[in-house]
Amino acid sequence: MLHETLLADARALSDTIISLRRAIHAEPELGLDTPATLSKAREALADLPLEWREATSCTGAIATLKGTKTTRSGAPLRVLLRGDMDALPMEEATGLPFASRLPGRMHACGHDTHTAMLAGAARLLCAKRADFAGEVQFMFQPGEEGFHGARHMIADGLLDPAPDAAFALHIMPNSRHGVLASRPGALMAAADQLEITVKGNGGHASMPHHAVDPVPVAAEIITALQALVTRRFNAADAVVVTITQLEAGSAHNVIADDAMLKGTMRTLSSENRTALHQAVARLAENIAAAHGLHAEVKIIEGFPVTLNDPRAVTLGAAVAQAAAGGAFERLASPIMGAEDFSYVLEQVPGAMFFLGVAEEGADWQHCCGIHSSRMMVDETALPVGTAFLAGCALRFLAEGWPA
Repeated sequence: MLHETLLADARALSDTIISLRRAIHAEPELGLDTPATLSKAREALADLPLEWREATSCTGAIATLKGTKTTRSGAPLRVLLRGDMDALPMEEATGLPFASRLPGRMHACGHDTHTAMLAGAARLLCAKRADFAGEVQFMFQPGEEGFHGARHMIADGLLDPAPDAAFALHIMPNSRHGVLASRPGALMAAADQLEITVKGNGGHASMPHHAVDPVPVAAEIITALQALVTRRFNAADAVVVTITQLEAGSAHNVIADDAMLKGTMRTLSSENRTALHQAVARLAENIAAAHGLHAEVKIIEGFPVTLNDPRAVTLGAAVAQAAAGGAFERLASPIMGAEDFSYVLEQVPGAMFFLGVAEEGADWQHCCGIHSSRMMVDETALPVGTAFLAGCALRFLAEGWPA
């Protein structure tokens, strides 16, 4: 379990964890192709007794550690810990001495810290391999930022043999320093991209009666989508539809042939996800038809709902409460962001947790959040995450699921 000795051991690795984080932060990589990041992680762990398997469809890898303790009865357990590696395509504006050296790339979602904390957990657990039976799988995953990296690694067979439990950690720069948080059930939403093309017939803006203007119809669809969400879906099972782009026309006096709407759809259950897909298509197509136009609806499926197993949350809460004065918070409601650790949780019971990395004593609610070009991390919180991941693995391997 996570106890004072384990946390102290993690803090003793602070320089190593932070050094790896900064090296990754300075050289961010995108999507499914993160060879330099994986190389840094492997180099940092080269002296450890780990067995590595690499993906074939991306630069993901799993390092396996086998405990040397003899089990008294039953088959030994297997637990997976995940850390993602990819960055975002955006400019960094932190001014840090180790800021991104690559234009248009930044670790603005904390994946540099996730990889460094996972590597730290691997080092902690290697030092304790005589204390446990079973296996720990360390999943170094690319392509979390919309590229379905976890799904690729699963398809490549890297979760075979399947673990008995899986845990992941995500930093939150606008949450209280060192506090861990999660909830049972839906933690994060399914996220799908929406594209609606309203096809009209363009013409001169001074003579709209000679054209078939798609813009008012697109505007009507946007308004109707808001009514759809608030009147067709239970507010207790949240649904979000947000149109973020409206593209039409090329000049102030030209009616466009087409209008394009783009946006995102977020749901917290597979039932609502399916129902929303059907309802949006029906709404757009029929509003367009009522005006004599045609609407083409395209839905690009993203990550599924991130569903935490209640037993995994109970286990994680117990691990967290054994350190840092019991700094664990049970979230009252899900977060409508999305996470591709959801693919792992579709295969394996487990949970994702959040770690607050706002500067200690700061007005954390007003710190820049993830995906901000000015996002900052208080690196003194990272050993807490390392110890937490290691603690989850040790407790599960020793005790299995809580009753």
